Amino acid sequence: MQKEVTFNSDGLLLTGILHIPDNLTPGEKRPAFTVLHGFGSNKNGGTALVAAEVLENLGYIALRFDFRGCGESAGERGRVICEEQVIDTGHATTFLETLPQVQTGRVGTLGFSFGAAVACYAAGVNSNIAACISMGGWGDGEKKFKKQHNTPESWEKFSKMMQEGQEKLALGESIRVPRFDIVPIRQDIRNNLSPGSILEFPYEVVESMFIFRANLVVSQIAPRPLLLLHAANDTVTPTEQSIDLFTHAQQPTELHLFSNVDHFILANQNTVVHATLESWLKKYFPLHLI
Repeated sequence: MQKEVTFNSDGLLLTGILHIPDNLTPGEKRPAFTVLHGFGSNKNGGTALVAAEVLENLGYIALRFDFRGCGESAGERGRVICEEQVIDTGHATTFLETLPQVQTGRVGTLGFSFGAAVACYAAGVNSNIAACISMGGWGDGEKKFKKQHNTPESWEKFSKMMQEGQEKLALGESIRVPRFDIVPIRQDIRNNLSPGSILEFPYEVVESMFIFRANLVVSQIAPRPLLLLHAANDTVTPTEQSIDLFTHAQQPTELHLFSNVDHFILANQNTVVHATLESWLKKYFPLHLI
C-alpha cells in the first residue's frame, strides 16, 4: 500500500509517499526507512522509487520524500543545501517514529548518490537513525569534484565558476549553474534521472557540496550498522569515495563494489545488488528482533 503524506521541516511542508507492506497485520509494528533521492531529483522516479519498492517487498515500511526545494515540497526550487537536507532527513525520521506501524527506535535511512552522502552524515549526527545504507555516495565534496572534473581544462572551468560564484555572493547576488557543469553524467545514462529533475541550481548549492564531508562524522554511526554499495567503475560519483567512507567508518560496516553496472546500481533489476541488500538487512536490521 502507498499513501501520500506530508510533514514539517523547519517550517516547510515536505511531501512524501509512505510504503506499507500488504502483509502488515493490525497492531503489528515493523522497522522503517527514509529513502533519500539523488541530486536535484525527487521521490517519484529513479532509484528512490525502486529502493522504496524493494524495501516494501522485503517487508519494511519506507518513506520516499522530496527534499525541500525539490519535487512537490516547499522551499526555493533548486536550493539543495547539504546541511539543510540533513535537517530534512532528521525530521523525516521523527515523522516515521510517530506512526503506529513503526517499531520504536528502528528507523534507518537509505540514500542514493547525493542522498547517500546526506544519509551518512545524518546518521553520523542523529543517534535516532538506527541503520544507514549508502548507494553510490561520497564523503568529501572537494575530492569528489576534483575527480569528476579530472582534466586540466575541466577543472579550470569548474574553478572559474566557483570563483565567479563566490564573487557574486560577496555582492549579494547568486549565479545559476547548469546541472551537468556541477556533476557530469554521460549522455547514455542520463535516462536514469527522474522525470522533473532540476537542471539548474544557485551557486550556493555548489559551495555547500564542495565543503560537505560525511567522512568527518561517519565513524559516529557505529555501533549502528552501515552498508556502502557502489559501482566498481562509477563514471558519476568516483568509486573511491565509498572506499574512503569505509576507511573512516567503524564496525559494523560493509562495503560492496559491483561490476557491470554504472552509477544507477538498482537499475534494470540488478539481482546481485538486490540479493546483497536483502542479505545485509536480514543480518544487521531484521524485520523481527529475536
